[in-house]
Amino acid sequence: MSETPLPFRPEADCQWDILALGEVMLRLDPGENRIRNTRNFQVWEGGGEYNLARAARKCFGLRASIATALPRNDIGALTEDLILQGGVDTSNIIWRDFDGIGRNTRVGLNFVERGFGIRPALGVSDRGHSAASQIQPGEIDWDQIFGQCGVRWFHTGGIFAALSDNTTAVTLEAIEAAHRHGTLVSYDLNYRPSLWAERGGSDGARELNRRIAAHVDILFGADGLGTPAVTGTPRDIIDSVRTDFPNLKVIATTTRKAHTANINDWQGFLWAGGDRLHASRAHDGLDIFDRVGGGDAFASGIAYGLLTGKPHATTVEYGTVHGALAMTTPGDASMASLAEVERALDNQDAGVIR
Repeated sequence: MSETPLPFRPEADCQWDILALGEVMLRLDPGENRIRNTRNFQVWEGGGEYNLARAARKCFGLRASIATALPRNDIGALTEDLILQGGVDTSNIIWRDFDGIGRNTRVGLNFVERGFGIRPALGVSDRGHSAASQIQPGEIDWDQIFGQCGVRWFHTGGIFAALSDNTTAVTLEAIEAAHRHGTLVSYDLNYRPSLWAERGGSDGARELNRRIAAHVDILFGADGLGTPAVTGTPRDIIDSVRTDFPNLKVIATTTRKAHTANINDWQGFLWAGGDRLHASRAHDGLDIFDRVGGGDAFASGIAYGLLTGKPHATTVEYGTVHGALAMTTPGDASMASLAEVERALDNQDAGVIR
């Protein structure tokens, strides 16, 4: 059976292949040490929505932009510099005046230590009053972005939508505008307990995710919607989501079983119409260096495969392998190249020195 291509806008009519809406934070990484007693941190940029756009540009060569907000100070400039190093267009960044101490606007910080063995990874966020969390409805000219500039794929997720009531409203506003101009929309169900501690916990997150999922085309993750089959197999979960949300054209998700912090079983799944569920080959006993951002890298590989018209069975392999490679390096963002992804797709020996 032939696969029906998704109705993406023509490449020639659009300035960007992918636009992401989300917060870009600074990740402070203690390396092999613990947050609680280190004296040095490596600085990376990262954010659930941004990570997809960066990988789409840096690994897959797609034209990517980020819609976010930063303060006018040296920390905002550092964040911008890191974004530019990732090749992501910065013309859709809102710059806010800084009050000198961060009471009104700041860059969010994310302290993350990599796990090892029986010790899991640990993240401690310090992101209150961030510039991105204060983006208001009507502040971004979406008709200019989607209409005059043109975007083929718009991506956002449950992290940005959960930052505040206004970012929830901005998310829905942007989705409506994207659809008005024929842009397909993806949404990642990313859940961070710290964002929901005072906003209804996991029940509040599910309510918001279900509200937004009813308006998108492509969904990443499938177990954050409170479906009846949430504890079933990937097919059970995806079939239940399809029933609840007939608007969805694509559902992509991964499964992970962590034997230790550094040894995980990892597999990807993709449904893109019809009754066929495509499963990647299973990566059992996968060696993990830093698991943060693996799901975002998976999503960027899926985006690349769908935007370039690859068969769905091939697309899910691109996503899964890219996610696996992203977890072999530090930081949120993928450091993999397209050549490395395709070499891993061919099952070539990772031990060969090149």
